[in-house]
Formats: sequence, C-alpha cells, structure tokens
Amino acid sequence: MSKLVTIYGGSGFVGRYIARRMAQAGWRVRVAVRRPNEAMHVKPYGVVGQVEPVFCNIRDDASVRAVMQGADAVVNCVGTFDRKGKNSFDAVQDKGATRIARIATEEGVAHLVHLSAIGADAMSDSHYARSKAAGEAGILKHFPDAVILRPSVIFGPEDQFFNRFAGMTRFGPALPVVGADTRFQPVYVDDVAQAAVMGAMGHAAPGIYELGGPEAISFRDLMQQMLQVIRRRRLIINIPFGVAALMAGAMELAQTVSLGLVPPQITRDQVRSLRRDNVVAVGAKGFDALGITPVAVAAVLPDYLWRFRPAGQYAAIKESAKNLRAR
Repeated sequence: MSKLVTIYGGSGFVGRYIARRMAQAGWRVRVAVRRPNEAMHVKPYGVVGQVEPVFCNIRDDASVRAVMQGADAVVNCVGTFDRKGKNSFDAVQDKGATRIARIATEEGVAHLVHLSAIGADAMSDSHYARSKAAGEAGILKHFPDAVILRPSVIFGPEDQFFNRFAGMTRFGPALPVVGADTRFQPVYVDDVAQAAVMGAMGHAAPGIYELGGPEAISFRDLMQQMLQVIRRRRLIINIPFGVAALMAGAMELAQTVSLGLVPPQITRDQVRSLRRDNVVAVGAKGFDALGITPVAVAAVLPDYLWRFRPAGQYAAIKESAKNLRAR
C-alpha cells in the first residue's frame, strides 16, 4: 500500500501545492482542515480517493490524533494573522504546532515538516514572530528530527501579497506602502512546496532552512516591478512607521467596535514586523542545501497578474495594435 501523509492546513495557499506534489509522487494525502466542504478543490490532485479532505481542529488533541493515525509523514502548514480569538497567534502557531509534534512522536510518525517564517524570534517585539519562534521550540522539543522551513514572503497565483497590491492600483493614482525600504526575498510557492515534500519523504536532513528567492529587493522596488507587469503608473507613497502605527491602532479599534465586521488593513504588530528586513540570514541553510534552484519573481508575475492590466487578457493585442498604421 502507498504511504500516507497528513497535511494540516493542506487546502491553503502553500498546503495545496504540497498536497499536489505528494499525490503526484504516489502518496495518499489526508488534508486536515477546519472546513472540509471548502477544500474540495484538492481532490482532483490525485486519482479517486487518493486525496481526501478531513475535519480537524488543531486546538484539540483528539482531533489532531484522529487524522494522524497511520500517517508515515506529517506536514504542518497552519498559520494565522489573527492576534485575538480562539485561533490566535499563540493558539495556532505555538500551542497548535507543539501539539502536532507531540502527537506525531506518540504516533510513531517517521517525518515531520513544519512551515514557519523568516523572522521567527523569541525576543522580537512582534507577537507574530514570537509565536512562530515558540512553535519552532515546541516542535524541536517533541520532534528533534523535524524539518522546519522559514520562507520569506511567498508569491504565486493565490497569494495575498502581489494580488492585494495589484488590486489596490485600480482605485487611485497612488499606492501607499509601509516600510518602502524594507527588503524582502520573495519565494515562489511551488519552490516552498518542493522543499516541504523533500522533508516529508526523508530526502532533506533535519534542521531549520531559510527559504528565499534569488533576489533580495526593497518593498518599493517590488511594487515598481509589479506596476511594470500590470502596465500601470502609480505614485508609491511610503507611510512612516509612526503614522502607520497610529493608523493601525485606529483600524484595530474599528474592528473591536464593529465586533469584527471591519477587519483592519494593517495591524500594529505587522507594522513592527515591517521594520526589519525579511531576508535569508547569512550562513543559514537554504535552497542550496536542498539542491533547489528558486524561481525569480519576474518569471512568474506575468502569469497571474495580467488580469490587473487596464486591458486585461487583451493587453498584448492592444499593445501590438499600436504598431499598425492606417492605410
């Protein structure tokens, strides 16, 4: 019988790419999610019955254990940007990750892969970064041979980074950003998935890997690159961190007053994170240690941002028509 992998958060942005690769490799894939009825898009990744969404609440021991039974490998892709509520930073990224690692050891799972983030730091002033670091510590405490992946900002067709900012260009002549000089090292989602699959199959040595693309580039330059792809001219305005923190505080207050009906566009915790570069540390293990050549941003953006061009899918035809002369 083929081997079985349980992927927590396997229907999300990164998880779906891991699920697809595992299915293509012949593994049975169990996609553990909160809402299986909303994860049906993963089923066609394999033959009938090969990829199955199942219910799981990572805040509950019994639920985590039930979907892990019989698994040869486990991948944890669950993360959150919610600082409050039941699925908060600590509940999901710290206690949830630790719970998965502890139960994986108890169930005799051979390989565990955990998706963290560059910037995970127990001493950080960012709650998000501290919770990521606490989750890593819990993973290594219970499963010392785990593979931990720390990607920079991840891009791809379903991302909430380039898609979000490209969408903002439709509503005005300016594009506001926080931390325009902060550097990122964008990494393609399928490259991250390939690294995770190597860990799940036991083809990667245990340890922490920081994953970044071939370019370390400022936020401002990333937006300029995006604007070139979508054929739009916008003034990039850098919002100072102090002003951004005040704006974020007001947005969080509006969220509280509206009982969550008005989500903030940015939080104070995110502003604190944007003060630091999000790039691979010097000397850290990365794609080179895995034998993976990362894909550049410029090679992928046109494949999915074309719909934000003024003429959409007809942009190339319209541009070529300019070269025609009336006779």
